[in-house]
Amino acid sequence: MQFPESWLRALVNPPLSTDELCHLLTMAGLEVEERRSAGADFSGVVVAEVLSVEKHPDADKLKLCSVNVGESTPLQIVCGAPNVAAGMKVPCARGGAKLPGIEIKRAKVRGIESFGMLCSARELGLSDDHGGLLPLAADAPVGDDIRRHFDLDDQLITLKLTPNRSDCLSLLGIARELSALTGAPLLEPEIKPVAAVVADTRQVVLDAPASCPRYCGRIIRGVDAGAATPEWMKRRIERSGIRSISFLVDVTNYVMLELGQPLHAFDDAELSGAIHVRLPKQGEQLLLLNEQTVTPSTDTALIADDEKPLAMAGVMGGEHSGINDSTRDLFLESAFFPPSAIAGKARALGFSSDASHRYERGVDFELQRRAIERATQLIVETCGGQPGPVVEAVSAPNLPERKPVRLRTARAAKVLGIALAAERIESILKGLGLSVERQGDDFLITPPSFRFDIEIEEDLIEEIARIYGYDNIPSQPPVARMAMMPATEHSRTPMSVRRLVAARDYHEVVTYSFVEAAWESDFSATHAHGVVPIVLANPIASQMGVMRSTLIGGLVGTLMANRKRQTERVRIFELGRCFQRDAGGGPGTGFFQPLRLAGLAAGSALPEQWGATGARVDFYDVKGDVEALFAPRRLDFVKAEHPALHPGRCANVFLDGRPAGVVGELHPRWVQKYELGTAPVVFELELNKLLVTPFPSYVEVSRFPAVVRDLALVVPHGQTLAPLLAGLRAAAPAIVRDIALFDVYHGKGLGESEKSLAFRIVMQDTQRTLEDAEVDAVIADFLAIARRDFNASLRA
Repeated sequence: MQFPESWLRALVNPPLSTDELCHLLTMAGLEVEERRSAGADFSGVVVAEVLSVEKHPDADKLKLCSVNVGESTPLQIVCGAPNVAAGMKVPCARGGAKLPGIEIKRAKVRGIESFGMLCSARELGLSDDHGGLLPLAADAPVGDDIRRHFDLDDQLITLKLTPNRSDCLSLLGIARELSALTGAPLLEPEIKPVAAVVADTRQVVLDAPASCPRYCGRIIRGVDAGAATPEWMKRRIERSGIRSISFLVDVTNYVMLELGQPLHAFDDAELSGAIHVRLPKQGEQLLLLNEQTVTPSTDTALIADDEKPLAMAGVMGGEHSGINDSTRDLFLESAFFPPSAIAGKARALGFSSDASHRYERGVDFELQRRAIERATQLIVETCGGQPGPVVEAVSAPNLPERKPVRLRTARAAKVLGIALAAERIESILKGLGLSVERQGDDFLITPPSFRFDIEIEEDLIEEIARIYGYDNIPSQPPVARMAMMPATEHSRTPMSVRRLVAARDYHEVVTYSFVEAAWESDFSATHAHGVVPIVLANPIASQMGVMRSTLIGGLVGTLMANRKRQTERVRIFELGRCFQRDAGGGPGTGFFQPLRLAGLAAGSALPEQWGATGARVDFYDVKGDVEALFAPRRLDFVKAEHPALHPGRCANVFLDGRPAGVVGELHPRWVQKYELGTAPVVFELELNKLLVTPFPSYVEVSRFPAVVRDLALVVPHGQTLAPLLAGLRAAAPAIVRDIALFDVYHGKGLGESEKSLAFRIVMQDTQRTLEDAEVDAVIADFLAIARRDFNASLRA
């Protein structure tokens, strides 16, 4: 809703600056989205009178003009405008004037000095018209500043209204609000019934009363359709964002902006018989004013006469019944259409209109007669005419019902947190135009016909808060007994896990829980096992049709976006919720929402620098990151298969013998499909396993030297590390501090089906120095277990 500040101040003029007024409206719920001057930024332009016009001696299309700008002597100005003529008044930019994008200076034009410039509307930024000079009124005072003459410093204010405040889609509605907020008197336009001069009428028949409970119509004979729109009216509607067309059209737009009631004017000569408000007939079509031929739906109300449809009710008039320059008699319409009858009708046809915008949100259902009287008054004043009586058809049962709402003062105080006297509450509500019945400290409020948003007690409390002022409600911190929550040392928070991952050089991302169905089939282990994904009934986009059961898809999507922007090294993670069906996995089963942590590393293992070789990140780099997250607890990595991961470079992660996640390199099929270049390495872990951490305990530091022995075992080529290492650790006595693999060997000296695994064993006691005999005994025990359980032998 755009309007000029001057028009608003003509209705209510509180002692506030423009900034204060805009802030007050915003804080009252009428958000000021934009504020700008009515005119472009220019200076030094005045009203001038052209005294004489002569031909330029050296140019056919230029003229020498003698111009009176209100100074002691006229100015000589060279002008090329085709419409320049002696005696006309025009804007003149004197030397030193600044126009949009140009500064006017004294100059020679084809050898003749020019001391200024006569201006068109486009050169002043007033419109796009540049066909000639902008003519001014004959009574425009010479020398008057153009900005003051056109009131170009008037501020254009645009409100971003919420759909429930349809009462503020008019200047009167906004002025009513401002009057209630400031206490300034409201100067409503004086609307007096215009007496009928002729007895001519048209019968109005409500064939669809539910779609139109009230319809007012009036014939006005003998109007002058060519009458010019008064400058004050034209300026107001144009500064409200509506183009001036002709007076009879402009006056309907003006009343709509002023009062909030859409009107329509028909050429009475094009009408036959009575006016009907009815539903369309089968296959009936209508050519609208926007030159669009439509076939209205069966629930769309039409305005029609006895022979044909004339307009789409509450949306737009028809082309063939509209007024034009030859119109002499008109039929003026002012009707009420409930929001349910208009909502969505214009959008379904691919357009919108000012009328439908208002009717969809709600128009005052008692305003129709006042609006038609206001329009009649303006028409008769400007273009004459003989009005007939107003014909009104009403279906009372279909008009909106205004039920009283009870407001309890105690309830208002509880909700607002402040105690307001009953007298203050009554004053606020009456200032808003509400009907107030006092019942002790409580009130019975009947909403007025222009308010469609007051139905319950909380609506009234909101009105009190708006007018009282949100800024005036003190912000009081809550007072309550507080206890320090216990901070256990055997658990950590999701935020601390995020910090741990970030410390490993990963960046956090947040992706949608809604993903492509293809991602589920490509990356989800549950989908590979036949579990049906959770499909959204109403997805926000076609590529977001299912709920994710894995975080890997979102990370791959983020990597794709980075690859398209030539980002080579990507290390990202996400902590989020997944959605999986319960056992059975079919449609109709329940689902649970596990929290998981997933990460992805692609590109070089380290940032580019002189001291690094630029090696690519691999499985073991990310495996080390996973181990660091679980430290000091030990993890087991068991070879696995996963639909998203490389079959030979994938492992399930086990913690204390229970599954904790998966880590591996992305499958080459998906690397190629999603155009990732090099394969990233990903991991996905159950968050609940990460949140548990061992209780810190003291371990004595030994003062005695450690003994380090290496044990190289030859094992079958298919033997995996995890069970062998677990067997050695299970058999280790207390003096063994660590067993770690440090070398894997294939080649000379070993059979084709054999490999060598070399372990470094660290032994130490806190009370004494170990002797060689007991160290050798431990190594012998390890070798015996390896031979017995894993068919291993000592490498020579």
